Amino acid sequence: MAIIGKWNKLRVLRDTSPGMYLDDGHGGDILLPGKYIPRDLREGDDIDVFVYLDSEDRLVATTEKPFATVGEFAALRVAGINRNIGAFLEWGLPKDLLLPFREQLGPLREGQTVVVYIYQDIQSSRLVGTMRLKKHLSQTPPPYTQGQAVNLLVTNPTPLGYSAIIENQYTGLLFNDHLSGPLKVGQKLKGFIQSVRPDGKVDLRLDESGYQKVMPLRDLILLALKRNRGRLELDDKTPPEDIRERFGVSKKTFKQALGALYKERIIIFENQGIRLLDQDSKK
Repeated sequence: MAIIGKWNKLRVLRDTSPGMYLDDGHGGDILLPGKYIPRDLREGDDIDVFVYLDSEDRLVATTEKPFATVGEFAALRVAGINRNIGAFLEWGLPKDLLLPFREQLGPLREGQTVVVYIYQDIQSSRLVGTMRLKKHLSQTPPPYTQGQAVNLLVTNPTPLGYSAIIENQYTGLLFNDHLSGPLKVGQKLKGFIQSVRPDGKVDLRLDESGYQKVMPLRDLILLALKRNRGRLELDDKTPPEDIRERFGVSKKTFKQALGALYKERIIIFENQGIRLLDQDSKK
């Protein structure tokens, strides 16, 4: 049976003027409108489609890809606000996603980006969003280990930093003193587990902590130097945001790596940058 709000592999039953009707797996059919039909699709073929309710609450299929599906968290832009029912969010489909007033945490404005969890309302069968994220996060102990790489979705700023959803399941905190600059709500990042506390709270970083990061970064710096004729216009005085843009690490970690290379007499500091010593020796 086709699952609303998810991708389904459905079989083509018949071709009509409005489009192709697909077998819903439960004795019924679902329309795939003509504008979404691939040229080579024929009766009896299977096709992957996303199933949802159209503006008249009829089941419809599409090959367009929404930004997120049921059971996922996503950062979506407010397309408009209806004073009677709530806000409508852009999510990659012709019909915007409803964010009811009861699922909002405060007044919203058009153009604002909000992080929501997408679910199917039991009473109406409609797909809706909610900003009440906590009840949809896993309540089991986080299974992460220190230094583990994870995918993050920034949800909101806090007095200490930024909350972020980890792998669509748990929540953690990125501390301000570990960041090179402000983050944006809805920003997707690669991060690392700094620690999992006894109470289950997770501390996060955007770079691997400690000296473990120095050796891999050391190799990246050397590779960048060799590709740039032995010189980089980056050093221990470079702004943190420039360092993160180039190497994806904090300024502290970058300075550790430079210190290691300098002690090994592989680089020298000169004129707001660094240079490979062996490059100099060949002159």
